[in-house]
Amino acid sequence: MPESVLRQAAEEMLDWHGSGMSVMEMSHRGKQFVEICSQAEADLRDLLDISQAYSVLFMQGGATAENAIIPLNLLGRVRQPKADFVISGIWAKKALQECQRYGDAQIAATNAVETVMDGHRLMPGTWLPETHAWQVRPDAAYLHLCSNETIGGVETMNWPKMADLDAPEVPLVVDASSHFLSRPMPVSTAGMIFAGAQKNAGPAGLTVVIVRRDLIGHALPICPSAFDYANVDREKSMFNTPPTFAIYIAGLVFKWLKDQGGLAAIEQQNMAKSSLLYDYFDRSDFYTLPVHPSVRSRMNAPFYLPDVALESAFLAGAEARGLMQLKGHKSVGGMRASIYNAMPLQGVVALIDYLKDFERSHG
Repeated sequence: MPESVLRQAAEEMLDWHGSGMSVMEMSHRGKQFVEICSQAEADLRDLLDISQAYSVLFMQGGATAENAIIPLNLLGRVRQPKADFVISGIWAKKALQECQRYGDAQIAATNAVETVMDGHRLMPGTWLPETHAWQVRPDAAYLHLCSNETIGGVETMNWPKMADLDAPEVPLVVDASSHFLSRPMPVSTAGMIFAGAQKNAGPAGLTVVIVRRDLIGHALPICPSAFDYANVDREKSMFNTPPTFAIYIAGLVFKWLKDQGGLAAIEQQNMAKSSLLYDYFDRSDFYTLPVHPSVRSRMNAPFYLPDVALESAFLAGAEARGLMQLKGHKSVGGMRASIYNAMPLQGVVALIDYLKDFERSHG
């Protein structure tokens, strides 16, 4: 979280704009919170250039819940409920598994196998298939893509146009959770974009859903009313009590991003941070990067030490310097540096200094 956002929230904690209330005390239907929510949506629309052809929904449950909510809302668009998935890592697999509960979910492309690129053998989950190899059924309800795999550190830089995949009527559904608002995103090329807020947009508890309006209103009969996009859209995210404080904080983050110069400016900062880190790793003979350079995430950089026996010492030394949460996900092991929007360049420099010291003392 940006420090200035946390400071503003602290200053407004007991009294929001002279209302005599904390945001946490407000009715979600009161004029004060309606103002907060409306302004957050307006600022998000400005940041991403979201047209009125799309609805912006503030929901709960994170991306994991949304993976289940999406098929409940979109499979009803087609006569035979079916959807296709690009398997780019663990989160895409989870989305596929959720959809299989409600319809025919098939794999359009996968990186869950070993491959050879540029003369190097790549392990599963560390590369992406070229889009020309994706096999999308033209009558699918949607194509699901996780555009940044937090665990594997694989990022899809360019989202495909569905006409180029011979499926012009199939909407692209993008899980952008872990790089949402880290760069400009071509909303108009997707039918839907969703993201858990807790990486770049705000605290855990809020899920942002940007969905083309013509995709709303096709929910399966078994879809709970609180998860039906038509209901949430009609009530302006107030069908049930929304995550009010998380929306408030997200709104502050949206304003902070605008103050930074918008998403084009924040992208340049993120490119500078990730390039600095990856350039160091590429020069090192001590650390190993598993992901192919063409799809390395700007947000999440997994890396490995030469011996797992060094991991405890590495993590302890990192924490002693104030470098926290560098342990990789349990499913892939190793280490992972997450450098989201609010991480300053100085933080990356501090990490590189520690990486150099650890390499010198253990290399």
